[in-house]
Amino acid sequence: MSMMVGARGTRSCEINVTPLIDVLLVLLIIFMVILPEHKMGEQTQIPQPAPDNVTLNPELIIIQLKDVGESKPPELRINQETVTWDGLEARLKEVYKRREDRVAFVKGDPDVEFEYVALAVDITHHAGADRIGLMGKKD
Repeated sequence: MSMMVGARGTRSCEINVTPLIDVLLVLLIIFMVILPEHKMGEQTQIPQPAPDNVTLNPELIIIQLKDVGESKPPELRINQETVTWDGLEARLKEVYKRREDRVAFVKGDPDVEFEYVALAVDITHHAGADRIGLMGKKD
């Protein structure tokens, strides 16, 4: 703080900000040097060429859970083909062996308990599906 005597003999108090600006600039330079550079760009999924033994099948994999009544597991279908719960994973592995895209959709009746939907999603994931979507009913 510096004190100056004014023209009329009164004192004036003013803060000398020059040293504060110097300190601020030095800190700014230090932080610019210390911070690491950001070398990582955007994360993208680059399309890969299809292997020779894979066929492009535009048909979607839709796993349907049909309600059959209280305290019974729902009936399973893969694109209108009836499958047992024990055979679901093996059938999906067989399907995904010949496909490039490993996408599946799970569609359940409104009365099906969520436990079975979650189980179907888990089995589908273990069978090799990369992405799994849930389908709702159309209004």
